[in-house]
Amino acid sequence: MIGPLGATRAMAAEPIKTAGVYTVPVEQQWVSRIHQAALTAQARGDIAYSFSENVSNTDYARVLREYAEAGNTLIIGEVFGAEQEAREVAADYPNVAFLMGSSFKEDAALPNFAVFDNYIQDASYLSGIIAGAMTETGNIGMVGGFPIPEVNRLMHAFMAGAREMNADITFQVSFIGSWFDPPKAKETAFAMIENGADMLYAERFGVSDAAKEKGVLAIGNVIDTQAEYPDTVVASAIWHFEPTLDKAIAEVQAGSFTAADYGIYSFMNEGGASLAPLGTFEGKVPENAMELVMKRQAEIKSGDFVVEINDEEPKSS
Repeated sequence: MIGPLGATRAMAAEPIKTAGVYTVPVEQQWVSRIHQAALTAQARGDIAYSFSENVSNTDYARVLREYAEAGNTLIIGEVFGAEQEAREVAADYPNVAFLMGSSFKEDAALPNFAVFDNYIQDASYLSGIIAGAMTETGNIGMVGGFPIPEVNRLMHAFMAGAREMNADITFQVSFIGSWFDPPKAKETAFAMIENGADMLYAERFGVSDAAKEKGVLAIGNVIDTQAEYPDTVVASAIWHFEPTLDKAIAEVQAGSFTAADYGIYSFMNEGGASLAPLGTFEGKVPENAMELVMKRQAEIKSGDFVVEINDEEPKSS
């Protein structure tokens, strides 16, 4: 637990000096949501925010250390490719709160290192219902970055939703081995369309471009791109990082930040996920699908329906 430092700040009501360290550009889907939440908190006066983007995994620990040395007392980021190194840095700066995207869990032996993840399987499941209702060929292509838990669980939830509408849907699943390679994602999507897909799950940038060019539909992930693809993106599962960050800010302000799993703040019933407005597709999704979406959404929020969290790598089927 980070005590005196946080308690002093709470009494002074000063903005928390906060740094973001990202391995990709801040416009990349996943990181953009963290970045946006930080900008919102800064606009409220809760934090003073600076960031570094496109930091390589080999450089990640060095950049973390530099921000800690510079007096930042809250550092956010994603350590999927530099997990051990990041935790070693955190151990050297016990009065700095680290809130990191991670595939692993918190460790009580490292009390200033909390983890989070985008558990938006609830919204992904709802978007899958819409996809299952909108595909005419029953063939859906799914393009992801890497088969890690935070991607796998969203794909499985989407697939489960789609099967609610059509148990016989075929899925083409492929991972491009990159978090930000739109040309490769686009090329992979083209191959799926050639193989019969008329609906694409756009976990990566580039997929919706392929769908647009070939006149097929797409489902977005993490951010809402409907305005950019009004004739292509039917629905999107949106991640809201604000509940996660706001919880960390409150803990730092109170001097009570400690090792914890912040993943639950991405759940729909915590305000961490939502289904984006359908926009130009309003009224075009079959009525029975939208009725099921509304029913399941209410049940998810009440706790009467729980979307399965499956972190195993999804396969084509």
